[in-house]
Amino acid sequence: MDDPDDVSTMRLYGATIALVSGLYSSYVAVTGMEMTLGAWFMLGLGVVVFVHGVILLTPAADSLGDASGPLMLGYAALMLLNQLRLQFGSGVGMMNDGMSGGMDGGMGSGMNSVGMMGPDPGMVAIAALMLASGVIMTVRDDGM
Repeated sequence: MDDPDDVSTMRLYGATIALVSGLYSSYVAVTGMEMTLGAWFMLGLGVVVFVHGVILLTPAADSLGDASGPLMLGYAALMLLNQLRLQFGSGVGMMNDGMSGGMDGGMGSGMNSVGMMGPDPGMVAIAALMLASGVIMTVRDDGM
């Protein structure tokens, strides 16, 4: 790790946001009901974001140059798009499962299989912070 005095405040903030985002994304991916394609995607993205956060705390961050901000923007966009996919995907699934759940004997029996598949407000909040961090890192060249 760099000497704390050598790492800019902007890099520290960016690294913190990336580390938390990567850990949370990975955690949410592996604690679900099953490892779907979306869960594997979020796990992979979480690992990449976490590694980016670690790199921001090392001398290797200089090799990223001005790419760090746009990378954060890209990660945030992917996380938010995945949450949108969950929002619209779960609505269709709930309608279909709710219909068959009622026919299979028991109201709400279909809801159990979809209950945890909606968007995660925590992930949206973290992705919004990452988006803001990426914008700041891209626009303000003085801190990196």
